[in-house]
Amino acid sequence: MTLTTEQLMLVEQRLANDKKSTLVAYLLWFFLGGFGVHRFYLGKSGSGAIMLVLMILGWLTAIFYVGFAFLLVVAIWMIVDAFLIPGMITDNTAQQRLRLQLEMNAGMPAAAVPPVPAG
Repeated sequence: MTLTTEQLMLVEQRLANDKKSTLVAYLLWFFLGGFGVHRFYLGKSGSGAIMLVLMILGWLTAIFYVGFAFLLVVAIWMIVDAFLIPGMITDNTAQQRLRLQLEMNAGMPAAAVPPVPAG
């Protein structure tokens, strides 16, 4: 997968425009973190949905004192996420870069695609 300098510049420009903001991620974490909104923002929708369900179950069952266990799990998860957010942004950017490079490579004319060695 060899891209020209122009294509690499286009990929990096798209990444600069589409990159997730660390500030926005931390603001979402601080204000809505218990609901997993920061995880939805960073493309981790599965774990964001789990956080959301745990938070809702925690509040609904808090009157039975069972919900406090769910809320404790969410609180610990939020503290851990405070340290994981920069890595999640880096992973998201790397995935976007790979996806854009593959799209750019797929859009190349057949003559420009390097031949695959037989073997």
